[in-house]
Amino acid sequence: MNFKYDIIVIGAGHAGCEATTAAAKLGSKTLLVTMDMDKIAQMSCNPAVGGIAKGQIVREIDALGGEMGIISDKTAIQFRMLNRSKGPAMWSPRVQSDRIKFSEIWRGVVENTPNLYIWQDTVTQLIFENGAVIGIKTSMGVTFSAKVVVLTVGTFLNGLMHIGSLQISGGRISEPASYGITEQLLEMGFITDRMKTGTPVRIDGRSVDYSLMEEQKGDDDFHKFSYLDTVHRELKQRSMWITYTSQEVHDKLREGLSESPLFNGQIQSIGPRYCPSIETKIVTFADKTSHQLFLEPEGETTNECYLNGFSSSLPLQTQLDSLRLIPAFRNIHIFRPGYAIEYDFFDPTQLSATLETKRIKNLFFAGQINGTTGYEEAAGQGLMAGINAHINCHGGNPFVLRRDEAYIGVLIDDLITKGVDEPYRMFTSRAEYRILLRQDNADERLTEKSYNLGLVTAERMKLYRDKENEVKNIIDFVSSFSIKPDRINPYLESIDTSPLKHGVKLVDLLTRPHIDLELMAKEIVPLRELLSNITNQKEEIIESANIRIKYEGYIKREKLIADKIQRLEDIQIKDKFNYNDIQSLSTEARQKLTKINPETIAQASRIPGVSPNDISVLLVLLGR
Repeated sequence: MNFKYDIIVIGAGHAGCEATTAAAKLGSKTLLVTMDMDKIAQMSCNPAVGGIAKGQIVREIDALGGEMGIISDKTAIQFRMLNRSKGPAMWSPRVQSDRIKFSEIWRGVVENTPNLYIWQDTVTQLIFENGAVIGIKTSMGVTFSAKVVVLTVGTFLNGLMHIGSLQISGGRISEPASYGITEQLLEMGFITDRMKTGTPVRIDGRSVDYSLMEEQKGDDDFHKFSYLDTVHRELKQRSMWITYTSQEVHDKLREGLSESPLFNGQIQSIGPRYCPSIETKIVTFADKTSHQLFLEPEGETTNECYLNGFSSSLPLQTQLDSLRLIPAFRNIHIFRPGYAIEYDFFDPTQLSATLETKRIKNLFFAGQINGTTGYEEAAGQGLMAGINAHINCHGGNPFVLRRDEAYIGVLIDDLITKGVDEPYRMFTSRAEYRILLRQDNADERLTEKSYNLGLVTAERMKLYRDKENEVKNIIDFVSSFSIKPDRINPYLESIDTSPLKHGVKLVDLLTRPHIDLELMAKEIVPLRELLSNITNQKEEIIESANIRIKYEGYIKREKLIADKIQRLEDIQIKDKFNYNDIQSLSTEARQKLTKINPETIAQASRIPGVSPNDISVLLVLLGR
């Protein structure tokens, strides 16, 4: 039998779920193939969403009409806005999630999305014809045809787990690996390699002495992920707990290094620099006598806890003996040890900006198969792959986000332009326009774009427009309202800030560091009345207006820089040159430009090894 679909998505992780729901909501008949329907959107590692820069990606996914933010809000057992001591460009939302509920709700979304179908099976083969993918075959011998196939296979391609000398085939603990696809793509000329990631021990919370740890509670305010009027802290909120390793713990860990797959040659693949295992930490930072650990609950009611900061592939006994040297864990019981996992990934420079492969038409890659790490990075790619897969089926212009439009744009551009030499993780430092890419304004940047695609609903678009109108009303008011010294100086002196010498517009007063709209509303009746009339999303609107007022100069300056760079983004060069024939380019530039075949001059300028002089040569050849 042969079943026909517009789009097939292989893998039901965070990338696969966003890809399928986006494509189906846009109108494509979509099939999601997964090995286990009970593991849809499984949180394989940390039971949390967001964090530094990652939280901005989740806000962008939500602004584009994706699901991750909504489901994170529904399953949050703790919310924190990180980096509040810094400027708003650095603020990053993060939730601790109930792992089981997160997967359950995602499954419900997938099962109830129109045009979306599920098949539980393992894909063993892709079917190609005339340089394009046209379908798949599964281990049950079923053939499915499709116009587009999206691979979101996570860590399952030839996955191999390590606990000391023990090696277990699988893509996740107790889940089988997938074989055949890597070998098939290698035959088609794709470049592949191996990566390594890891996960910590899972601890029975009943065996922990919490009195010997520092409690970290969540925020109790209006912040959440979704711009929609979704649930707010529906589940019981739980604390995280902080403790530390010690020199004694490190000495015990060192005793097991000879049996560590990371140091005895058993693991040869590329590991993460920014989320290292505990054994890597004690070797790399040998002078440190302690490392911070976070004990994080895995759900609203469960006793299972995740020990953030203690990722390891050391033997079980070494892990256990080391943990019991930490006072809070003297009597610890664990549910399972930490382990490392190796898996296949594909060089992402083999992709176009839509995440379609350059070598095979209508074949898309998203998630860890592209060398990334993290649920958020995977989900962002999945959403973009799903949108562009739909466009491939039904026509339209490719949907690509620029570096000044979204962290998702930075992520994809980095992958396809620079490739990866370690698991790619998003940081605010990767974004050169981070003042423009704040977590508070993702809807301003992206919602209308997605509405024009047909993914964002009319309800969401109205909510966004209402919010923008309220923000504009506030900014218009403070820009036109004048205030005199004798009216406000007594208050300014009472809060230890300089009094006015002459009258000013209220907006000028609001640029001072310790003054905001709500403070001024206590003193200025018309402003108080304006703010009190906001009935929906009041706190978010006020925060947005405050940020735009206080950082207007910085925002304008960064936008001006982005606009100048955009001129280079508009100069298309894909397939215009045979770079090997341009002898005035450096040898490295000829090689890199030939490999990447960049879309624009701006993308070419970001390729490692391509110098400003090489860009000048290309501009001269273009007559610029």
